Amino acid sequence: MLDQKQHIKLPEGSIEKNTTTLNLGPTHPATHGVFQNILEIDGERVVSAVSTVGYIHRAFEKIAERRPYYQITPLTDRLNYCSAPINNMGWIMTVEKLLGLEIPKRVDYLRVIIMELARIADHLICSAVMGVDTGALTGFVYLMTYRELIYEIYEEICGSRLTTNIGRIGGFERNFTPAAFEKIERFLKEYPVALKEFETLLTRNRIFMERTQGVGAISAERAMSYGFTGPNLRAAGVDYDVRIASPYSSYQDFDFSIPVGTTGDCYDRYQVRNAEMWESISIIRQAMDKLKGLPDDVYHADVPAYYLPDKKDVYTKMEALIYHFKIVMGETDILPGEVYHSVEGANGELGFYLISDGGRSPYRLHFRRPCFIYYQAYPELIKGSMLSDAIVCMSSLNLIAGELDA
Repeated sequence: MLDQKQHIKLPEGSIEKNTTTLNLGPTHPATHGVFQNILEIDGERVVSAVSTVGYIHRAFEKIAERRPYYQITPLTDRLNYCSAPINNMGWIMTVEKLLGLEIPKRVDYLRVIIMELARIADHLICSAVMGVDTGALTGFVYLMTYRELIYEIYEEICGSRLTTNIGRIGGFERNFTPAAFEKIERFLKEYPVALKEFETLLTRNRIFMERTQGVGAISAERAMSYGFTGPNLRAAGVDYDVRIASPYSSYQDFDFSIPVGTTGDCYDRYQVRNAEMWESISIIRQAMDKLKGLPDDVYHADVPAYYLPDKKDVYTKMEALIYHFKIVMGETDILPGEVYHSVEGANGELGFYLISDGGRSPYRLHFRRPCFIYYQAYPELIKGSMLSDAIVCMSSLNLIAGELDA
């Protein structure tokens, strides 16, 4: 929406220039979400930008302080909804860290499979949307077929697709079905072929390269000053990954590399995310192999106070009925303490800072959302660029409004 023209006073003898204030968002198809950026443009050139943080703030942290621990998991779905299971697992592991629970290896490996599928689902959308913003719709439509397959896997495991609420304190609410494993095997067979074709379409495409190379670049030092993590930091050449720096869910048992770029521009961010998808495929295959040597009936730790007992036991055993009632009504107290736990989300380090006073709800809970950190660099990244470059830059950062404005 064009708002107004501003007349800038220049030194005598200079030619007067008119700049225009442009509201890029909050409801604009090019923003792929509810973002408001107020741009001052000179023709098609961005002179300055002001980003609105908190446009759809929903007070998740304060809501969480009024809810039992197990009811907070659905709130995390609404952070980065493109990879909700990673949010779910990160929160659940934070509570398990506070409680000092020991989680079976099979549960760890099942979680790794789900989190890496979620990472792929997130990255394929980001890379495909970059293609859309540079004029190539075909790759987006093609890859969406495989995001749908990932959603079918979620649905088979927990009954949900987008906002999954998957997992429970101690493990999963139910075991993986044979159909779930069949769908995972199908994905591992079909998606690498599709990803290779997608890369053939875009990676060396002259138009795509000219639209992304040198656009929205940031140095490693500047990125670290902002607090970048995840693919956007690795694209600038810093090989920081929470899965390596602070392993969780037995990631130390897996062999994988950390893709890094050199320039930190849109093209490098695209390349890093694509390379990470190949690494995720490898990790899932390793996890599937590791599961073969473990008992197939273990899907949670032996902590009955934190996961719902079987329904048949609830109907026939008093102890199971008591546990069921206490968990559903949120009457299970959590130990007092203070912990921080982070996971490698699709966009970077997703952290949970939790303080418990021993009650049924957190005394204080803070979400460290990677989008909130690097969105603040957006005005700097697009200053001096063309308006069309600003759109591509926003897509390459993979800004998710739900994660930004928790």
